[in-house]
Amino acid sequence: MSSVLYDAPGPRAKRRNAIVTVVFVVLLALLAWWLWGALDSRNQLEWKLWKPFFTSEAWTTYLLPGLANTLKAMALSIVIALPLGALFGIARLSDHLWVRIPAGAVVEFFRAIPVLLLMLFANEVIARSLEVTTEQRQLWAVVTGLVLYNASVLAEVVRAGILALPKGQTEAAQAIGLRKGQTMSSILLPQAVTVMLPAIVSQLVVIVKDTALGGVMIGFTELLSGRATLAAVYANVVPSFVVVAIIYIVLNFIITSFASWLEQRLRRGKKSTGVVLGPAAIEGTAATGAGAGVGMGGVAGGDGEGEGEAGT
Repeated sequence: MSSVLYDAPGPRAKRRNAIVTVVFVVLLALLAWWLWGALDSRNQLEWKLWKPFFTSEAWTTYLLPGLANTLKAMALSIVIALPLGALFGIARLSDHLWVRIPAGAVVEFFRAIPVLLLMLFANEVIARSLEVTTEQRQLWAVVTGLVLYNASVLAEVVRAGILALPKGQTEAAQAIGLRKGQTMSSILLPQAVTVMLPAIVSQLVVIVKDTALGGVMIGFTELLSGRATLAAVYANVVPSFVVVAIIYIVLNFIITSFASWLEQRLRRGKKSTGVVLGPAAIEGTAATGAGAGVGMGGVAGGDGEGEGEAGT
């Protein structure tokens, strides 16, 4: 079956794809076998190293508190960075120089600074200017760094998504008398969301992973730092890395799956929602139209007769 984007593969292409698939599966199996042997030769597959993960203590004491802080920092960063990025992205498209130039300077400045440096700077500023607990300071330092960096990146995503739309959308909105603000909120942004969604999801995944930087540099108790404490207690460094990696994979898979569902829902919502008329409805519509024509003809005839009588 052909589509607009590609032609259906022929016999040779299907055979080539099957060969590539088999080769990839074989290489993947060999890699898994080599990894299993390497771990086994270094006694990393012993049950005593994996047993803690099947008890409640390892989870309730180390992993789950760290995961809770990771989710908290992620949620706060996303909730703040998304609207802030959209605001700066729209501001960069403003017709007013006093809006467009400062917004562009802010976006370019924070996009150029490493997120780790932003976290360290925010940590020092909060420690010297606010009376908060150590846990609150670390959390807000992580959130501040993530928001400043990712909001600037999302601003560029929003700007690019809006500029990617056909100019005819804006011209059509202007033709019916919509102001620029109405055009942006009612016409451009709803259409650009679908275009921007893959890039936005990629940035959300980056936010989840970058929470680990706070644990490495400023002592924020997140999932990766909780793993370090667990590995020190149970002496199972490699198994702890494997388990935490699986947790990150599951978390990011949930985010991407939700985004895929949302994208499909948005695309379905943009399709035609017109009701398909059945034969009976079509006949009724035709009869109504014919009756309306007769009525109009009768009125026209009456008008003519009236005019004739008036002339007479």
